[in-house]
Amino acid sequence: MAYNLKKEVEKPERFSGGHRMCAGCGSPIAVRNVLRAMDPEDKAVVCCATGCLEVSSFLYPYTAWEDSYIHAAFENAAATLGGVEACYNVLKKKGKIDETYKFIAFGGDGGTYDIGLQSLSGAMERGHDMVYVCYDNEAYMNTGIQRSSSTPRFADATTSPVGDVSYGKLQNKKDLTAIIAAHHVPYAAQTTFIGNLKDLYEKARKAIYTPGAAFLNIMAPCPRGWRYPAENIMEICKLAVETCMWPLYEVEDGKWTLSYEPKKKLPVEEYLKPQGRFKHMFKPGNEWMIEEVQKTVDRRWEELLTKCEG
Repeated sequence: MAYNLKKEVEKPERFSGGHRMCAGCGSPIAVRNVLRAMDPEDKAVVCCATGCLEVSSFLYPYTAWEDSYIHAAFENAAATLGGVEACYNVLKKKGKIDETYKFIAFGGDGGTYDIGLQSLSGAMERGHDMVYVCYDNEAYMNTGIQRSSSTPRFADATTSPVGDVSYGKLQNKKDLTAIIAAHHVPYAAQTTFIGNLKDLYEKARKAIYTPGAAFLNIMAPCPRGWRYPAENIMEICKLAVETCMWPLYEVEDGKWTLSYEPKKKLPVEEYLKPQGRFKHMFKPGNEWMIEEVQKTVDRRWEELLTKCEG
């Protein structure tokens, strides 16, 4: 199916306005565009892990979701949806359901990289015909901007604060997309909001319509936690891609493919400087932090290129 932006935006919304997400939040952008990749005649069962998206989009009896919706705990969204998918297969085999349903879970990095990793790994290993979508805003934003294993090194968070003797988070960001790809699932991909959202749409559609377990990792910036003007979200995403802080790639049946290679790879400070969470890195004497981040990005980028060339 060719991507036609005009036709895609004419599709009925599956995630309505009027929710309580912050202005400029990346997660509803991720949700709307993932669900828009579905064929209008298909139905969906959505499971949402506890987090910003869940508490702001569903407050009984009000909901922003047009499809069937399940609120799961932080730790078990993948397990919950895997069980629903298994039940659906039984009912369809017995002739009690005729409609085509797709099964999509959404979780933030807290409920995906950390608390929900065990159930996610289990669902991927069992091969449920479902898509798990991580809207990665790189911290526990819903409960006060605490660091997660997705938080980048040196980022200022409430549990990795910057001070006289501290430099923000000391550990590197976990590479979850590669971890899920190592489960040998049919499809895993990394994307974000750039251009006309073509990359996001195409990967979402592949994930939804590829039989078996699939995973999408979507960088979804949080203006509150990252401390940048809300209207600059697309620019932040573009800089993440152009500096290779967040490379775009997909893994289909074990084959790694690079989705985009910058014509001129920008230095990481171009991405770090607009964000308040990295402000301390630009103080005199802290240049070593930027150098450390650049070394890590360069190394991981070369590793990714090697995988994609193979």
